[in-house]
Amino acid sequence: MNEQIRAREVRLVGPEGEQVGIVPVERALQLAADVDLDLVEVAPMARPPVCKLMDFGKFKYESALKAREARRNQQQTVIKEMKLRPKIDPHDYATKKGHVVRFLKAGDKVKVTIMFRGREQSRPELGFRLLRRLSEEISELGFVEASPKQDGRNMIMVLAPHRATKAAAAATLAANARPPREPREGDVVEGDVAEGDVAEAAPASAEADATTAE
Repeated sequence: MNEQIRAREVRLVGPEGEQVGIVPVERALQLAADVDLDLVEVAPMARPPVCKLMDFGKFKYESALKAREARRNQQQTVIKEMKLRPKIDPHDYATKKGHVVRFLKAGDKVKVTIMFRGREQSRPELGFRLLRRLSEEISELGFVEASPKQDGRNMIMVLAPHRATKAAAAATLAANARPPREPREGDVVEGDVAEGDVAEAAPASAEADATTAE
């Protein structure tokens, strides 16, 4: 950036994206100084390098805001787990199915595990039957992403929410979330605290203490 650019010539792009052309780096630096902007290499591997006139501080601030907003809006895939026994009683089954329904409505995937013990391992059809029943009863909310398969003493199936179910969960989450405050002048974005900010704040605090003491 600016005087750190070592190339003799650069392909210059104006602040509005207009093509200026290939100019000596000294000329590009002078143009940047004339409009109080920075000369920033945006394609250093090009021949000659491509540089753009921009307010680099503002660019960093806006990029950090966009990255933070993207992190806030991105949906992370969460996999919940529900364990059942092949001979589960009706009340426990209804309770666990209710948890599965709640997870799917929240937009999460569910790993359903049937745990076999002792002689139950010789009756894998009990596990298949139970998983098939569960998948049919929640079919309005989700689908079988990974079919039942034996894994040692366990049988595993993965359920995933339908796209509409996931969209409804995202809409509910957005409706309940507090809208972010618009950035104001003087806000500090994470990772952008400049050297001296803390040191400059100390005298102001000391003055406030002195005023209180008076």
